[in-house]
Order: sequence, then structure tokens, then C-alpha cells
Amino acid sequence: MHNRIEKEIRINAPAPKVWRALTDYRQFGEWFGVKIDGPFVAGQPATGQMLIKGVEHMRWNVIIEKIQPETLFSFRWHPYAMDESKDYSQEKMTLVEFTLHLDSGGTLLKVVESGFEHLPEERREEAQRMNDGGWAFQIKNIEAYVTKST
Repeated sequence: MHNRIEKEIRINAPAPKVWRALTDYRQFGEWFGVKIDGPFVAGQPATGQMLIKGVEHMRWNVIIEKIQPETLFSFRWHPYAMDESKDYSQEKMTLVEFTLHLDSGGTLLKVVESGFEHLPEERREEAQRMNDGGWAFQIKNIEAYVTKST
């Protein structure tokens, strides 16, 4: 098992539109399924309330890493931190990176989550497996969000 997840999707939309869907906290929340408390700022935490059925009771907590206009947006988080009775704060976070590349009239969006090797062994495999499925779902969500007729 590699210690990273890699997904990519070609979105039939210009990069600025895909970029806004990633970095405007309201738009991000719409396709990701979270009500985010405020704008994304590099180096700062971002929090919110999950809206996805079955996990509405969970908080969304990330630390925004980088915002490089129309090329790279990244954050760190505790992957698949679903057990409310457990304190994940001492665990290392994984890094989620979204990169945009122009692709014949559209935008190639790549999502890479790395750093699973730093998780405690007892939850490493499940966290990676669950997030792998989660990112497969979420790249379809952002594509649908960005390409829906306005």
C-alpha cells in the first residue's frame, strides 16, 4: 500500500471557475458537504459543520497550507477522524493538495493526499481506504458543481 491517494479529473470548465469552487469557502462547502465558518487563509485553521447524511454531528477541521492562485490549494487534516471519543490532536496530519492544469479548453484537477505513513498503524489502512473512496466521490461532486448550468 502506497502512503498516498491520487485522483484526477478533467473538468469542462475554465481554471478560474474551478479555482473559485476550491478556494471560496462557501463554494467549497457546497460541493464538499460542509458549512464552513469563514474564509480560507493560508497558515490558519478552517472549521465547519459537516452536512453529509450520517456525519452531520461531526466538525470539519483543517489547517490551510497554501493558496497559490489558480495552481495550488492545500490543507492538512486528520483523515477519517470519525470516532468522537478519540483525541486525534497528537497525530500527524495528512496533506491534501489540489493542483490545476489547463487541459484543452478545460481544467485538469489533481487531488493528492499524502502522509498516511505517519498515522498510527492501527488506523492507517482504514483511513487511507476510506479517504480513497471519499476523494473518488468528491472529485465527481466538484465536477458536477462547476459544470452545472447557472
